Amino acid sequence: MEYKTEVQQPDLLPEPSVAYIAANEMQRSIEPVYKTSDTALYNNDCLDIMNLLPDNYIDMIFADPPYNLSNDGITCHAGKMVSVNKGKWDKSNGFENDVEFHEKWISECRRILKPEGTIWISGTNHSIYQCGFLLQKLKFHILNDISWFKPNAAPNLACTTFAHSHETLLWAKKDKKAKHIFNYEKMKNGIFNEDKMKVPDKQMRSVWSIPTPSPDEKIFGKHPTQKPLALLKRIVVASTNEGCLIVDPFNGGGTTGVAAKIVGNREYIGIDIEKEYIDLTINRLNQINTQNTLFSNEQ
Repeated sequence: MEYKTEVQQPDLLPEPSVAYIAANEMQRSIEPVYKTSDTALYNNDCLDIMNLLPDNYIDMIFADPPYNLSNDGITCHAGKMVSVNKGKWDKSNGFENDVEFHEKWISECRRILKPEGTIWISGTNHSIYQCGFLLQKLKFHILNDISWFKPNAAPNLACTTFAHSHETLLWAKKDKKAKHIFNYEKMKNGIFNEDKMKVPDKQMRSVWSIPTPSPDEKIFGKHPTQKPLALLKRIVVASTNEGCLIVDPFNGGGTTGVAAKIVGNREYIGIDIEKEYIDLTINRLNQINTQNTLFSNEQ
């Protein structure tokens, strides 16, 4: 089933180039499965879609790539023992192949980012060090490494290591000399009730205490590595301005797009190879659109 709205907009994604068509031996049409005035969702491999985007085009990228930890182990969810396996997309193909995969998509991100554009990459110890090494290899300038502390993280059932209660977010810009967007005052003086570590009216530091997604964020289903809305709203507000174009090459449950929609006046391109998660994102976005319509009718 294809989802489209009646809202017309300029294409967020340019037409396939001659070079792209030649490289693939035949022309193939890539259309968004969901499109509004500010959002386009693609059910495709992220490399295929990013390949169609021009150089120096995107303001900000948030990427939550596969952690490659689906190894038939066990974890704890909602007090129950469950498999860590998340899907074929999360299985490791071996160290060298995993690094090659990360280098391909990070290279494309560098090409499409504006010189002052920034990229956020989220990950655990299974993947984040590979990505951090590649950011430096590809001549990104790392701005921060953020520790996202999860106060409600699941316990460690094996009891052989410390309980995993944080993820790392790397924030980097394409060109060290370019002036990137950082809304310092909004981060210093904003209201962040979910974060018990943020001191009011003081500089925001690099450790963020944000609970994992609430039940309200999973009413249409969930992605196994879904990020909390509070986390993505903070990232969108911190590193974009009105009119900015955001890309998420691993759209997952669509939290980046939802955050962009709630913050407002941003454009968003989400890409995911799994249709199940694109459908989940569509339901979440349609809920926001419905709420916005109801509120506008009340005025």
